[in-house]
Amino acid sequence: MERDGNGGRFGLRRAVGVLAGCLTAPVGLLYFLVAGVALGPFLLWPRTRAYALGVLGSGARRLGGLERRRRARFFGDRFPEAYPEAYGDEGVAGGGALRYLAVRSSTGLVCGVVLALLGFGVVLAVLLVGGVVRGTIEAAELLTQLVLGGVLLFLGLQGLFALTALDARLAREYFGPSERELLRRRIEELSLSRAAVVGAVDTERRRIERDLHDGVQQRLVALAMLIGRARRSGGRDPERAAELLDQAHQEAQDVLAELREVAWRVYPSALDSLGLEEALGGVAQRCALPLRIAYEVAGPLPRPVETAAYFVVSEAVTNAAKHSAASAVSVRVAGAPGGPLTVRVEDDGRGGADPAGSGLTGLRGRVAALDGVLRIDSPLGGPTTLFVELPCV
Repeated sequence: MERDGNGGRFGLRRAVGVLAGCLTAPVGLLYFLVAGVALGPFLLWPRTRAYALGVLGSGARRLGGLERRRRARFFGDRFPEAYPEAYGDEGVAGGGALRYLAVRSSTGLVCGVVLALLGFGVVLAVLLVGGVVRGTIEAAELLTQLVLGGVLLFLGLQGLFALTALDARLAREYFGPSERELLRRRIEELSLSRAAVVGAVDTERRRIERDLHDGVQQRLVALAMLIGRARRSGGRDPERAAELLDQAHQEAQDVLAELREVAWRVYPSALDSLGLEEALGGVAQRCALPLRIAYEVAGPLPRPVETAAYFVVSEAVTNAAKHSAASAVSVRVAGAPGGPLTVRVEDDGRGGADPAGSGLTGLRGRVAALDGVLRIDSPLGGPTTLFVELPCV
């Protein structure tokens, strides 16, 4: 719901909205009366009941649209464009609309009665003041009238506030997700994102173990063998020993390089010391394809957002180099203060990327853990475009 900068104007607009609701309530009851009389025989006959309910529900939806515009105009409510409840219950066209209109009309009439009683109370208060001025009312009668009027005013205002809150709750339940529905959806999203994060962590652990076992461990074994051969050849063939030591030295350098590569894939230290822009520069240096990066971010970013953005770019670029047969990749990272961070990765490969693939599923879980959004467009023949939006809150 939007807030008006002028509190008095906003309060006046809400009051007009409540009065408008009292005026539209009789329209709903009149519709039920006229349509019920006209369609009554068809509703009683089983063969025409479904059609008659459809006609009745269609008119109810139109009147519901009028109530929707009233809520939007006077109360600033913003509802989803389409919500299943607005189309009726399963198998009954317009059932939800009929229920909403029936409850809304009855509560609107009650609200009108309460407003009428409050208006009548105002008239009596004016007469009471006039009697006090003329001196025709005694003190005991005045006190009794004040107590009784105060109690009735309190009850009337409480009833009016309760009916106004009920009107807002009915509108949320019919025109948009209810609070219970929003809570249920949020719980489902959190459960799915938690499961995705756990799966991504397990996948990353297996990848690290595989890199260490198949890469670094094998190189260390080869290094140990070279050093052993050099020791055995030291006394008999010094030249051969020197050659083996040179090979061992080169192997040690290769092991260090691979260890740095594995550590960088686990978590780049440049993120902590230099920031996201420099860390992405490291991705460009290691990329097997020409990589163009446009970094358009003003101000610092939250650490989780930086980490997620880095791994999105790193994984997307790696996937493009391995699977897309692309010749170039472009990356654009943009964000304004207070707004979300957007990451766009595009390659000119053959396309056809599977959104349900293991690589993209891991990225989707990482993004969902931060309440972000990941979309991919990869038609056959390319290009492939990956778009990610991460909230910076």
